[in-house]
Amino acid sequence: MGTQIFIAGGGIGGLATALACVQAGFDVRLFERAVGFSEVGAGLQLGPNATRRLQAMGLGDRLQALASFPSSLRIRSALTGKTLGQLSLGDDIAQRYGAPYATMHRADLQVMLLDAVCATGVDLRTGAVIESVVAGSSVVSVSTSAAASPVECDVLVGADGLWSAVRRYVAGATPPSFTGHLAYRGLIKQTDLPAAMRQRDVHVWLGPRLHVVAYPVRRDELLNVVAIVQGEQPDDLRDWDQAGVTAQLHAALGDMCAPLRELIHAIHSWRLWALNDRPAVRGAAEMASGRIALVGDAAHPMRPYLAQGAAMAIEDGVELARCLAMVKEAGIDVPLALSRYALNRWQRNAQVQIRAQGNGDIFHSTGVVRWGRDIAMRVLGEGLLDQPWLYRG
Repeated sequence: MGTQIFIAGGGIGGLATALACVQAGFDVRLFERAVGFSEVGAGLQLGPNATRRLQAMGLGDRLQALASFPSSLRIRSALTGKTLGQLSLGDDIAQRYGAPYATMHRADLQVMLLDAVCATGVDLRTGAVIESVVAGSSVVSVSTSAAASPVECDVLVGADGLWSAVRRYVAGATPPSFTGHLAYRGLIKQTDLPAAMRQRDVHVWLGPRLHVVAYPVRRDELLNVVAIVQGEQPDDLRDWDQAGVTAQLHAALGDMCAPLRELIHAIHSWRLWALNDRPAVRGAAEMASGRIALVGDAAHPMRPYLAQGAAMAIEDGVELARCLAMVKEAGIDVPLALSRYALNRWQRNAQVQIRAQGNGDIFHSTGVVRWGRDIAMRVLGEGLLDQPWLYRG
């Protein structure tokens, strides 16, 4: 029998890891705690570093059929509506980095990955909650609610998100903490908006202690809008899809320019997501230990201010499969392969976490800092907004 890989979690990171590992020739089993795969979340952005890897896994045509491909990123003042800076996307960024900049409905990306994984014959089970893990020198034993007896595997991958049950066996059981930021998420059909309000590009509106992001998804059929404000901690931090109260959002946003105010008021249903995270990864030991490895939010939750949460999870999955391939190709053992994976990933993930947190501070800045930010945007423009270190990685 070949190397047996057990993946806990069927989100974007888990599915991308499963597909990459199957394509590398491994036997994969994927267990998801939810009883089924449903349409959850809203929109997400995929930089060239992510779309390039999806194309390499044979998903380029599906990506083209499901995603939107905005031609520019515009940074605007939430108070005046004026453009502060702009970055050309579309063909320009695709030629520069070898892959497009895409925006997608999260459910579309998940279904795209799920269909590809199912087509490979992966053993995929839902309603399977991780109950305990026993890590030995030659095997990992995993007990789940879906099986009467423990399942043994050569590699356990924790892709089970921010509140990961697997993380404790690698990096301890310290819970994540509330960031002080609340995200209100809304979706609306573009045809339900006046023609002047329909958008084909990414718009980021910056205001004191808040910002709003709007971009098309599902081949421009829907407009995804996310308003992030600073607020009080909700009662249940684990509930990332709470019913948002529209009046609370309007009060939190305060004075806005007319175009942004009209857009916010055009959406009548909002979902509230309390943003939680952990400190940036401090070393390889926080991403892998023995025969257990972490990918995505289980290892390094990302604040959404660099739009890289899904991308880093996809990168993790691809790199994990590449390092595990050394078990067959070079004869190294599994713990060494996972150690190489962690060494290759932790610094990049930490850098993205730190940059994302810094962006949040800049986006929400007030007073002199906000004034300096706006001037820098106008003077440096595209040179400030482009991210070669990120998109080439």
